[in-house]
Amino acid sequence: MIDLESIKEAGLTDGEAKVYLAMLKKGQSTVGPIIEESKVANSIIYRILESLIEKGLVSFIIKEKTKYFKAENPKKIIEYIEKNKEKAEANKLKIEKMLPALIAIGDNEGKTSVQVYEGFKGVQTAYEHYYSKLKKGEGIFCWGIYPEQEERYHLYWQRDHTRRGKLGIFSKMLFNKGTDRTILKNRNSYKLADARYMPTDMKTPAWFMVYKDTVIITLQTKHEMAVEIVNQDIADTFKAYFDDFWSKSKHFK
Repeated sequence: MIDLESIKEAGLTDGEAKVYLAMLKKGQSTVGPIIEESKVANSIIYRILESLIEKGLVSFIIKEKTKYFKAENPKKIIEYIEKNKEKAEANKLKIEKMLPALIAIGDNEGKTSVQVYEGFKGVQTAYEHYYSKLKKGEGIFCWGIYPEQEERYHLYWQRDHTRRGKLGIFSKMLFNKGTDRTILKNRNSYKLADARYMPTDMKTPAWFMVYKDTVIITLQTKHEMAVEIVNQDIADTFKAYFDDFWSKSKHFK
């Protein structure tokens, strides 16, 4: 009894197995009878035959300008399996040699990176990294936002909120007490934005932002700078602080 599945497990596709068996039955034959016996589509028969020839399971001759195909002895299937075993073993040895380098690539994702950006443009660069990591429905979390900022920053944030909203990324913001109410009113006017006052009187010159595995600490005073920390554990820690502040905050009215 012929088991088609066993032949396929030797490394042949369903079509290749059917064509090979059909050719064993037909002997030396042109394409027409092979198609009729194997029931494979006319559009793929030549591709299958070429593949079987490459595997050493089929040969052909030309008689009076017509190609005749013939299945090689079934023992060739065993030779094909053995050859594939040798290739697989050789590939296995190559992969084993590459393992340290491959593992190192994977480990890079879990490592911490810290980058410092300076100046107005530098702060923008660090801040805008969230665009490359977040998708629609995800968001950024900011708190301790300084009450006094230069006008150029306000204009920049407004442009950013417009862009962010169009992308479907939400923003939750906690401003230090003392921030002009018109600023919070403006921020809340943008799509997917929720701006509130901090639930504490504590004020610091730097403010914080967290999303995904990233924390940004920004200083907008005389020496403008942003420190970007990429580390999931650190980001989770900062997010926990934000969540605590947020749970105690009130909707802006």
